[in-house]
Formats: sequence, structure tokens, C-alpha cells
Amino acid sequence: MSGINKVILVGHLGKDPEYRHLEDGVAVASFPLATSEIVLREGKRTEITEWHNVVLWRGLADVAQQLLTKGKLVYIEGKLKTRSFESREGIKKFTTEVVAENFKLLGRKTDFVSNEELENAKF
Repeated sequence: MSGINKVILVGHLGKDPEYRHLEDGVAVASFPLATSEIVLREGKRTEITEWHNVVLWRGLADVAQQLLTKGKLVYIEGKLKTRSFESREGIKKFTTEVVAENFKLLGRKTDFVSNEELENAKF
């Protein structure tokens, strides 16, 4: 039996996606995503935030570049991938990323449109 590598996250973008094209023309977008939970510590409710590095490829990266901005609430489905790289100092390092296979914007309709679009909208 093979394993399952599935990640589902709901969180807020920590910054606008960094969007670029690789040498072969493939689009890639990446951003940090914050997920939070409330836990009891010493009888007090405390919010704990985890940060996740999210990477989107090809067409999904193109759509993310158009729709996603810092602070947006988003649902992400994907898988974990660990890769290695060499630092400027020549030290081999590892990083684990969420490679997104799908995403959906969450929130109210007004979260996704500009003020000008809202003024011209017919509800």
C-alpha cells in the first residue's frame, strides 16, 4: 500500500505572493501562510500561530498572482515536499513546503473586490 501525502490549510497570507518565471518559462508563486489556534495555557486563552511556506506552480501560480494578496483568507489543498539547497555560505539546508494543488478564497464577496467595483456593483 502506498502512503498519503495530503495537507489542508485555512489561513491568512503573510505577504503578497512572490511571482516569477523560471528559466524554462514555468511560473511559480510562493508566500507564507499563517494558521492560528486558541489553546489554554495556565488557565488563559492563548493564540498560537504557525507559519507555512506555500508554493504554487504553472497555471495555479498565474491565478494566485492575480487574486491573492497579503491578509486574504484562503483554503489550500496540497502536499508536503522537502527539498535541500545550499546557502550562500555553502551550508546544505533543508526546507519543507506545502505544494498547493488547489486553493479557494474564503470570506465575504466584499473581501474580493475593490471599492470602485463595489460602488458599481448591482446586488
